[in-house]
Order: sequence, then C-alpha cells, then structure tokens
Amino acid sequence: MAAGISIVTGTAMNHLEQNRHSWNAGIMAGSVWAQPVDTQVIAKARAGTWDVWLTPKTPVPKAWLGDVRGKEVLCLASGGGQQVPVFAAAGARVTSFDLSDVQLAKDQAVADRERLDIRCVQGDMADLGALDGESFDLIFHPAANVFVPDLRPVWAGCHRVLRPGGALLAGFMNPALFLFDHEEASRTGELRVKYTLPYADVDQLDAATLVAKREAGDVLEFSHSLTTQIGGQADAGFAITGLFEDHWHDDTWLFSRHAPVSIATRAVRG
Repeated sequence: MAAGISIVTGTAMNHLEQNRHSWNAGIMAGSVWAQPVDTQVIAKARAGTWDVWLTPKTPVPKAWLGDVRGKEVLCLASGGGQQVPVFAAAGARVTSFDLSDVQLAKDQAVADRERLDIRCVQGDMADLGALDGESFDLIFHPAANVFVPDLRPVWAGCHRVLRPGGALLAGFMNPALFLFDHEEASRTGELRVKYTLPYADVDQLDAATLVAKREAGDVLEFSHSLTTQIGGQADAGFAITGLFEDHWHDDTWLFSRHAPVSIATRAVRG
C-alpha cells in the first residue's frame, strides 16, 4: 500500500490525522459506508446485477455508469469493502484511494476473499499527486468531501487524473443540513437553526467542545456551498450532465423527513 497522506496543522486542528484516526478507531463503524459486502453481492456483480451508492438511499443510475468492464475506475474516499470490490467484480480495473488504512484494509479483505484484483493507495483526497494524469475513465466519489475544508484541489485533482470524456460521479451533503444541531433535534423532536453557513467544526464549536471531539476521536466536518460543490466542478473544467437528491437510508434522522440530506452529480471532463 502506497503512503501519500499530507498532514495539515494549525487552525485545522490536524483534521486529516484526526479524521483518519476516527475511521481507523471504529468511531464510524456503524456508518453505512463502513459495511463490507458479502459473497452474494459479489456473485451478483460478476453475473451483471449490481448497484453502487454515492448517497445513502438511492442507487446510482446505470446510465451514469455505462459499461465498466475493462475501464479504469478510481474510487475516491470510497473505502470500506463496498463499492471497490463491486466495481472489480463487475469487470473494472479499480484503484481505491482513501485516507483511512482500515477502510482500505476492508477493500483488500473483500478482494482477497473473492479473488479480485484491486489497487489500494492511502492518501488525502485533496492531493492526488500519487496518481498519473489522464489515467482513469471514471471517478466514483461518495459523500465524503465533508471531511475536507477546501474543495478546489479535490475537483482540480479529479480533472487532472481523468481522461478526456471521463466522468466524475460525486455525492455530497445538502448544505442546509449544517444549519442545525442534530443531536438536539433528536432529543427535542424539533429542528432549530443554530449555525451559519458555510459550517466548520473548527470555526463554530467552542474550544472545549473541539478538545472533547478530539479526545473522543470524533471526525471533524466542513460544509460546502452549492457554489463550491457544483460551481466548483464547472470551474475545474467539468460539464454537469446529471443530478439527483437523496434522503437518509431510514427515517431516524429528523432532517431527512423534511428535506433531502444529500445530492449526487455526474460531471464529464471535456
């Protein structure tokens, strides 16, 4: 496994290292993005019946994916033993690029179990310098850029490593989600605006809360506007060719009963 983690210090509270540690320590173990697929899912993918998710509830439209057999696919911040082995079983040549070595290990474990050939690279989604330019046909990037403060290098890196005509499939969180304290909402049954946008833990939580999050191993999150999410892709040289909104995978999240929690886009490098 190649190492390529760049660590940010100072006001960002070393967010890369804190978030990597959180995933590795199992803080996010209950996440829908941390559950490796079973043998039956891989068998179906080999037979041509498969789905992948950019957002919690709705599978990616097949028209967005096309025929992936023989294609070079970059699964970006998509570790966890889910999409990576499914793409490989469907016939793609897959690289998994993720900050968390534990999430990468889950990809490798499923690949080993199912005799699939994948490549795992550890690194920061905002620094794809370890990957060759114009080397991928498809980038699959589920809702993970909530863990980085600046999206410009993410979109620029994706544009660089995609071949002309290649597609970037990205999921991201609804910016409005970050207006609310969701732990409070779960207690009171009411959504109350508490924060301003764009939101960042390191800017809007007090010092004691930040220290508590770090000591508990919790992830640090950053919201992003639609200007930086969608407009940022266009600024990087992509043409948006598809978009859908999605809700949480069940009804336990109060916000999801009122509005979509996430958005997915398909963008093509011209």
